Amino acid sequence: MMDYKKINAPINTTTIDKNLVDAPTNNIYEAISVISKRATQINSEIKKELLEKLDEFATYNDSLDEVFENKEQIEVSKFYEKLPKPHSLAVQEWLDDKIYYRDTKESSEA
Repeated sequence: MMDYKKINAPINTTTIDKNLVDAPTNNIYEAISVISKRATQINSEIKKELLEKLDEFATYNDSLDEVFENKEQIEVSKFYEKLPKPHSLAVQEWLDDKIYYRDTKESSEA
């Protein structure tokens, strides 16, 4: 699993040069499609990791069948809330050339 805390992605909305985004594919729509799929993967990974960490600190009360949040869970949640959003992480990975993709049209014609 990738360490998303080390990716230097912006937390706030930023403007990105379209030419930088579509340079690898020469097609902005294809580039955005790849980035979108990667953002979905990142979101799933972060959600899974967060739920696993929250579960470590869960305290169950047998009589009420409730889960009570404790300070550790709140701190873990706050940490994940401060991370850049999955789409921002995916765009940064794309710009840093860390996303592998291939053009299926080219490989099927060969």
